[in-house]
Amino acid sequence: MQGNTHIIGGIAASLAFAQVSQDNPLLLVGAGMVGALLPDICHGGSKIGKAFPLTSKLVNTLFGHRSFTHSILFVLLVAMLLQAINPYKAISEGILIGIASHILLDMGTKKGVKLFFPWSMSVRLPLTTKTGSKVEKILAVLFILLSLYLSYELLLKIMGTF
Repeated sequence: MQGNTHIIGGIAASLAFAQVSQDNPLLLVGAGMVGALLPDICHGGSKIGKAFPLTSKLVNTLFGHRSFTHSILFVLLVAMLLQAINPYKAISEGILIGIASHILLDMGTKKGVKLFFPWSMSVRLPLTTKTGSKVEKILAVLFILLSLYLSYELLLKIMGTF
């Protein structure tokens, strides 16, 4: 999937979580957007890879694309790191939700991901599409519509507490 689709997917996933969370929804969604980009640090052409080219090159050299940074091991290590250094639960949750949404979306591509890294088996969803395809564009529009709906629901929830 492309970076914009990952961002929109991270927003939608974070907003969905915000519906049941007592945490600050702005922190959740902002962190979800960051988390949704983080797994592609292994790809120099990605939004985050371009922002951190040296880190991207190093991670790609060590692991390749869609392997370690698209795995359960990566999610667990990031969760432990966040627990150790980040006092804001909403930020940690948002980053992890964003990472999970990214991995799930990439599982919807023909290449899949190395979900169980270091094992080399690729995991993908039963229905897949090509990155940048019309199907991906339709998914992005659906995520935008879902995000608008969830934002509206969240606003109603917040306004009802006054």
